[in-house]
Amino acid sequence: MNDAARQQSSSVKPRVTIALQHEQQTRRADDKMWVDVIQRMENSYTDLVHYQLELEAKNAELENAQRFIESIISSISDVLIVCDINGNILQVNDALKTATGKSSVELAGTPLTALISDKNQTVIAEFPKRIRTASIIDCEIDLLSYNNDDVPMAVNCSARFDHNNNLSGFVITGRPLGELRKAYHELHQSHEDLKNAQQQLIQSEKLASLGRLVAGVAHELNNPISFLYANMHALRTYENKFKIYINSIHDGATNDEREKLRQELKIDNMMHDIEPLIEGSLEGAERVSDIVKNLRKFATPQAGHKQIFDLIPVIERATSWVIKASTGKPKIVSDYPECLEIYNSEGHIHQILINLIQNAIDAIADNKEPLLNIQIRIKNKMVAISIQDNGSGISEQDIVKIFDPFFTTKAAGHGTGLGLYISYGLATEQCSGNLMALSHHTKNKGAEFILSLPLEMTP
Repeated sequence: MNDAARQQSSSVKPRVTIALQHEQQTRRADDKMWVDVIQRMENSYTDLVHYQLELEAKNAELENAQRFIESIISSISDVLIVCDINGNILQVNDALKTATGKSSVELAGTPLTALISDKNQTVIAEFPKRIRTASIIDCEIDLLSYNNDDVPMAVNCSARFDHNNNLSGFVITGRPLGELRKAYHELHQSHEDLKNAQQQLIQSEKLASLGRLVAGVAHELNNPISFLYANMHALRTYENKFKIYINSIHDGATNDEREKLRQELKIDNMMHDIEPLIEGSLEGAERVSDIVKNLRKFATPQAGHKQIFDLIPVIERATSWVIKASTGKPKIVSDYPECLEIYNSEGHIHQILINLIQNAIDAIADNKEPLLNIQIRIKNKMVAISIQDNGSGISEQDIVKIFDPFFTTKAAGHGTGLGLYISYGLATEQCSGNLMALSHHTKNKGAEFILSLPLEMTP
């Protein structure tokens, strides 16, 4: 091989080496690019899988929410109608489908006016305008039933907004007025039954109080009746003597005979006694009449019957009746004016006082020196009647329940637990006042009940 061939061969080898290196670099660049592409494809696929899972979860939540809303709408007993802003029906519940006899498909897209009676068309047409300013409450319309009968409804209408808080329609809910009227009637009847039951309780307690007061009332009646009986017996004796004297005059007795007979029969004394006998008899009869009237006021309901009367005789009469009917005779300490006129229900106040005084007497029945303190205080146009005993008082756990019905601290058979409950109701509801209980645990200061009444002098 000559020198030229050797030189050419040596120059070719570097060029081949460079070409091979360039080719290897190109392959490595291509491999790296494909690796990057594959990695990006894997990342994209992973993101797609993640987004798919999230979408499925959101769809499941949305489906559950939709089913939840549909179940609520279906369970609503009131009629429900969802409309667009133009008054076309979008959705209804089962109650409306039952009332109209139409399916959801038939009702969808139907104008709301097609379900309403002709006389209410003007009112319904104003709904889209009125809901822009305020909700519609208790509007009465007639819904057309499946047989085109008018069904009176009380409906409410409120605006409906989309996700951008733009007004998109309105929602109507309603209930047949027949059901409302029936419910009102049942409520009214229950209220009347409750009032009648309360009145019967009051009457029962009055009868029980009358039973306890029989002895006291009998004593009150016994005095004037006994006085009347004695006066009538004396007048009968005088009648016989007057007959004898008058007959002698008619038989033509002389003046001397008449004078003698007049002295023997004591005609002058009888003439002097007749006037006080008659006045005493009339007073006794009036006393009996007053007692009967007071009993009638006590025993007969007088709801709403108010008049001006003197409160002091009512307090003294209630105290006298209870004391005379009780086995124990407590000492009475009173502090009130001779006269105090108020405008109220005399019969109800009399019953309250009898219940309070009787309760106080029962509380000090075992005391060796029973004491009953009755006072009147006037403040801020209110009359406060305080009835306080010197018993053991009322415990803290009992005083909060003292006016509850059927609550009593007495032994079985010695109290119904209605006296204070009825007294509280009469004081607050019938007499426009109040009744409160206090307990003083110091010596000789037991329980105190304060009856507060308005001092109104004119009807």
